[in-house]
Amino acid sequence: MVVRAVFFDLYETLITEFEKGKRISKRSYDYMNSLGLSEAEFKREWRIRFERRMNGQFPSYHAVIRDILESRSLPYHEEHVEFLYQSRVSEKRIPFHTISNEICRMLELLRERGLKLGLISNCSEEEVISFGQSGLAPYFDDVIFSYKVGVAKPNEEIYRLACERLSVTPQDSLFIGDGGSDELRGASNSGLTPYHAYWYNTFIESEYEKIHHPLHVLDMIESFNEMELPEP
Repeated sequence: MVVRAVFFDLYETLITEFEKGKRISKRSYDYMNSLGLSEAEFKREWRIRFERRMNGQFPSYHAVIRDILESRSLPYHEEHVEFLYQSRVSEKRIPFHTISNEICRMLELLRERGLKLGLISNCSEEEVISFGQSGLAPYFDDVIFSYKVGVAKPNEEIYRLACERLSVTPQDSLFIGDGGSDELRGASNSGLTPYHAYWYNTFIESEYEKIHHPLHVLDMIESFNEMELPEP
């Protein structure tokens, strides 16, 4: 096998929302005044809808909030929900403005070596609304956002779809991610070779080989290809 494609996770792999263990945005939302829910109540409702948010069953942030409020028999105030939505969009825009030079250099070098690059992200619309205008977008041959394709990691279907869209086989492909959503196991079960991106998120553990610095991806691929070369 020679590596033909590398697929990446997005959040906490190519971009990060944290610095020195603290959230960069310092977000603070007044859910009680906006929705009539305490922060703890809102977070509980938000979490239990995670899978449906990621796989597009909820078509928008507004639809999620409407569902939460209806389940609690609370009124839906459009202006309050729109304010929360715009605040979340602004929060999620921040990481796209602070992309590491090392990340960009890694992607640039991978492209120079003729590798196809794909992105597979579990996300909802407001989380990636800034991706297309970011410095990351030009590096990728294809981008898969879970909410658009109706399936999320670790479901094997999303990895197979990613390979089909780049015209590569899973056996020719690597997946690099921080390990959230059990994505590394999903990649492995789909036939891709997974590697654990360990440069931002260091609290998730896995059985997969860790890469501690973005530029080490190049060394790892070169070693991988050399190992697979047949003897003369």
